Amino acid sequence: MFDLSYFDNVNKLRVLVTGDIMLDKFYFAKMSKFSSDAPIPVAKVLKRTASPGGAANVARCLANLGSFPSLVGFVGSDHNCESLMELLITHKIDTSGIVFTDRPTHTKVRVIAQNHQVFRLDFDDETAYSDALFDRLTSYIHNRLNHSLDAIVLADYEKGVCTEHFCQAIISDAHDHGCPIIVLPYGSNWIKYQHADFIVPNISKMNRILLSPIDAANDDACASAANYVRRKFNIRSCLATRSGFGATLATQNLTSHFTTKQQLLVDPAGAADAACAASTLAIAKGSSLNTAAKFSNLVAGIAVSQPGSYAPTINDVVSC
Repeated sequence: MFDLSYFDNVNKLRVLVTGDIMLDKFYFAKMSKFSSDAPIPVAKVLKRTASPGGAANVARCLANLGSFPSLVGFVGSDHNCESLMELLITHKIDTSGIVFTDRPTHTKVRVIAQNHQVFRLDFDDETAYSDALFDRLTSYIHNRLNHSLDAIVLADYEKGVCTEHFCQAIISDAHDHGCPIIVLPYGSNWIKYQHADFIVPNISKMNRILLSPIDAANDDACASAANYVRRKFNIRSCLATRSGFGATLATQNLTSHFTTKQQLLVDPAGAADAACAASTLAIAKGSSLNTAAKFSNLVAGIAVSQPGSYAPTINDVVSC
């Protein structure tokens, strides 16, 4: 179904991703001894890599699927930002909407040893961003909407960008311009996403707002939860991703389940980003919601079959 012809003209789509921009660093190490000056293990670094994280990873996933997305958010004027900007340029992501601040670039440093994450360092500043900084984001997005966009993604990782005021301002502005808005949610305050067009939560994220947790294997429970999210927050459609159990799409008129192609589960990191990017691309190009759900399900399955936060490519999709 998703052959090369499906990707015709996706490079002309105008998609904007806004939210929490991050950098992910990985140190792959071998742990074989303990320190002589403290009772702690020593990790000998064998390899290190870096990749865009958070909203930047959603943009990377879109880029790998053939589009040229714009990324809008905050970064710091630091070394981690320099590394991130180099990666974004490499992936041909438009960075003109990125605003520099005096806070550190959100960065996660993971130490991986014997195929397991053993430690993580987070570089964050939880101080709220100023109204003046938010005004720069909303003004940039408004100007881009005036010149036409095919879709906007709100990618929330609870790092301070996706406040209720910001989300509602962007959702309202997008609707005024007839632009669909897709949400990748986080946390427990989903009222800030109300009136969005499409939301892509996984079951673990949905369980944070449900009175009773549900099992991803239960079709009926997933259908009820997806419809609950759609109705409670006045969101047109909800695509609940269910890891190895596929996905459930709830719209006003129909609820559908999609099984996933059996893949070896190597690493679930980045699967939500890939699912959101894929559904956004499909919606931006005018595909039906059913097609968007199928495409999202396929791309997420590819993402979890690879180590690290993998961003599937067009070749990955057409070879499935």
